[in-house]
Amino acid sequence: MTKGEYLGEFELVVLLALARLDEAAYGMSIYDEIVATTGREVSIQAVYVTLNRLEKKGYVTSKVGGPAEDRGGRSRKYYTILPSGLSALTLSRTMYDSLWAGVRLKPRTTRP
Repeated sequence: MTKGEYLGEFELVVLLALARLDEAAYGMSIYDEIVATTGREVSIQAVYVTLNRLEKKGYVTSKVGGPAEDRGGRSRKYYTILPSGLSALTLSRTMYDSLWAGVRLKPRTTRP
């Protein structure tokens, strides 16, 4: 991947939440998944901005579902990861795994 193709940290979080939810992935469910699994407080707007950016990058696609009773008949926008998004997740995981492989977590007793 070139510089502009790597996932940002929050892009990675959103894509992973979307992958966990599979077909039930819409904005608020992705937000709820992020908060529940990470304990991180994020804004719903940040989730939507990131989903739009991921869609522009070609990593996700969206479609509008039918009317939802719990939303007063308004439709939800559902998101799906595309093969390029799965590749981006895999490359990110490989990169992070490679970086973690060389990490020593015990503190150094002396300065180099």
